[in-house]
Amino acid sequence: MKKITVFLFLLLGVDAIAQCAMCKAVIETGNPEMAEGINSGIMYLMLFPYLLVGVLFFVMYKYMRRSKN
Repeated sequence: MKKITVFLFLLLGVDAIAQCAMCKAVIETGNPEMAEGINSGIMYLMLFPYLLVGVLFFVMYKYMRRSKN
């Protein structure tokens, strides 16, 4: 089972790398407004994982601090 999982990750990883190059090529040939829109979308998608991790650490901090008292 582990071998199949590793094989699938390697196989899917190649497609993910190719997508980045394709996006870069589209942005370079497109207009500046489209590039700003894509950058804004990337920032928007990047924001939520950091917020979730931050909230998780904050809750853990509060829980640990409360358990000491």
